[in-house]
Amino acid sequence: MKEASSKSPGRPRSAKAHQAMLRATLELLGEMGYGAMSIEAIAARAGVGKTTIYRRYSRKEELVADAIESIREEVLLPDAGSLWADLDAVIENAAQISLTPIGRQAVAMIISSAASNPGFAQIYWDKYLEPRRTAFARVIDRAKVRGEVDQALDPGLVFDTLSGIMLYALIFPPVGQSWQDYVRGALGLIFKASDECP
Repeated sequence: MKEASSKSPGRPRSAKAHQAMLRATLELLGEMGYGAMSIEAIAARAGVGKTTIYRRYSRKEELVADAIESIREEVLLPDAGSLWADLDAVIENAAQISLTPIGRQAVAMIISSAASNPGFAQIYWDKYLEPRRTAFARVIDRAKVRGEVDQALDPGLVFDTLSGIMLYALIFPPVGQSWQDYVRGALGLIFKASDECP
């Protein structure tokens, strides 16, 4: 759509300015950490006014969450026909995202920011983790329909456990096997234990 009118109130939100905000946020997050970083510093680094930032974000936590997500890709949740085929696809896709230098940087920023600021942790949970957790439940629900897992298995607990295993293996890389094989092996133990529970 062309310019509507020269009398249009205010300036349109600039995609270029938004990218500058996200880039400045990531740079400052890496340089000084979450606590020391301010909206003023982000605005100065991005070359925009504080009002430009506040048009999009009401709080620093929201901006930091979006900045981190801007360098991450979404983990795909395909329907491959069986539980382990689905999980293998999730693990391989996560490896392609997380095992890169930028993927490791994003994970480090999430952990550091969430550990030091409960407000960021809550926003990141609400905006990014909870929707992914809900989407992942479909993998377990399909497995229940196929009779591959117990009907009482909690999809949220499986997601949390899978996430924990992946994070641990990123921080402390397994010796003698790939990251993917380590995650698969740990998940296998979990599913075996759930089968054996009364």
